[in-house]
Amino acid sequence: MLKLFYRYLKPYKWMVFLAPVFMIVEVTMELVQPRFMARIIDKGIAKGDLRCIWITSLIMLGTTAVGMIGGVGCTIFSSIAAQYFGTDLREALFKKVLGLSFAETNRFSTASMITRLTQDVQQVQQMIGMALRMLVRQPFMLIGGISMAMHIHPKLALILLVLIPPLVILVLIIFKYSRPMFMSVQTKTDALNAVLQENLTGVRVVKAFVREEYENEKFGDANKTLADQHIRTARFMSGMMPAMMFLMNLGILAVLWIGGWTVRRGELSVGEVVAMVTYITQILFSFMFASFIMTDIARSKVSAERINEVLDSEVSVRNDGTLKAEATTGGGASVAFDHVTFRYPGASGPAILQDISFELKPGETMAIMGSTGSGKSTLVHLLPRFYDVDSGSVIIDGHNVQEYELSELRSLMGMVLQESVLFSGTIAENIRWGNPDATDEQVVEVAQAAQAHGFITNFKEGFKTIVGQRGVTLSGGQKQRLSIARALLKKPRLLILDDSTSALDGTTEQKLRAGIREWCKGVTVIQIAQRISTVKNADKILVLQDGKIVGLGTHDELSKTCRVYQEIVESQES
Repeated sequence: MLKLFYRYLKPYKWMVFLAPVFMIVEVTMELVQPRFMARIIDKGIAKGDLRCIWITSLIMLGTTAVGMIGGVGCTIFSSIAAQYFGTDLREALFKKVLGLSFAETNRFSTASMITRLTQDVQQVQQMIGMALRMLVRQPFMLIGGISMAMHIHPKLALILLVLIPPLVILVLIIFKYSRPMFMSVQTKTDALNAVLQENLTGVRVVKAFVREEYENEKFGDANKTLADQHIRTARFMSGMMPAMMFLMNLGILAVLWIGGWTVRRGELSVGEVVAMVTYITQILFSFMFASFIMTDIARSKVSAERINEVLDSEVSVRNDGTLKAEATTGGGASVAFDHVTFRYPGASGPAILQDISFELKPGETMAIMGSTGSGKSTLVHLLPRFYDVDSGSVIIDGHNVQEYELSELRSLMGMVLQESVLFSGTIAENIRWGNPDATDEQVVEVAQAAQAHGFITNFKEGFKTIVGQRGVTLSGGQKQRLSIARALLKKPRLLILDDSTSALDGTTEQKLRAGIREWCKGVTVIQIAQRISTVKNADKILVLQDGKIVGLGTHDELSKTCRVYQEIVESQES
């Protein structure tokens, strides 16, 4: 936690330094006020000295003004430091998330990531702002108040020795038991966000299966669970505060009772008793605010641990390579798998890919077929190093993919994943993800190659049509064609199509293949597909079953030698 604060507050060290300085000024001005009040009572009111009252009152106004400047200055500097801290932390956290490999992102749910990036960072940010004020104010107020009380009447100040131990115990109890409660609150917030996210992204499925009532109950249960945890936490905190107020009022009563006797014996004046009550009140309020601070620290500690859990995640796919894409030859890329075996991190059972070996020359097209779960998508995910192999090697242009700098490696490829994901913005902006510097003419040309130009021009706004989040305003086939156009605009040397034409009819798919060949002449293509009509003209067809290669060759060769491929052909022809 302290490491996190030091790292992200270090650039704003002057603000972190000035905030406590201004707070010390404010506390000092508050501590001298009771002495001026005692002077007014004892010398001004008791003796009828109006001049003393006026002069002392003006001094009090002056110290109040100085204290106000200190308070305002502390608030300004602490707020600026806290805001910049939160901004930098969110940016670092988001950058870390984008840099994680698939193995790490699978550990954290999307809902949990959102909570950590928003609510957890906000909680830590608020604690920083409060700490720069209260963590300075309360100790100085406590030490200063005790010193002033001891200076007025040491024996009367001994009342603090009776009151402080139980107050310290209460503060420690709050810190110890509130932390697990706040951890539970954050965990249940993750669960609530997960239900909310699932229903927002899958609202059409919910409506299609008439599951609104079930999802309402599911959300209600998660919402009630979170509310119950908040109530349990609030009950615990509500029991602590009255106990502290009782001790504080008991101390004030003791000071008034004993102080009255000291006044009768002539040991203290009335003004000094009033000052003593004020100092005792300040001291006890410092302890009460300390309990609030400890509560916030406990809650922030939970949030900081959740943030550090992401920031400290070890990335399994390390970016240690130095090879640049420019150092490779032009045209299509050559691809080879050399006895590759891969198992998902933490998975039990046999490896998802076992002893995979094949070669693909530049400009060739290879199709991958197989039953669901045979490892087709996993195989192509090893090319851009979404995961690293357990054994063997993946080779592109004669170099192991681990020798490439990650961004350089992925710049070689245009990839269309199984799920066509689009982003909020216009159609043109989504296509330009492949090349942000592309001209309007190039965007139109690649849309034509991807067979997307026709439906785009049918929209009233054309390429300026706004695409809803994740492309919800488009059909499956339209999203697939835009995703392909985005990959083609990159002019890749290796094009990977992960079952990305499944929503297209045969005629459109045939035109699309011709458009790809025309737009990316000589490009190497790896395509996962389910239809024989899609793959039969490929240079090579790789057939997977249970993570193993059971067939590799052309359509004609596999039709004669591979029983699994024969079954696929027979099922589709029949």
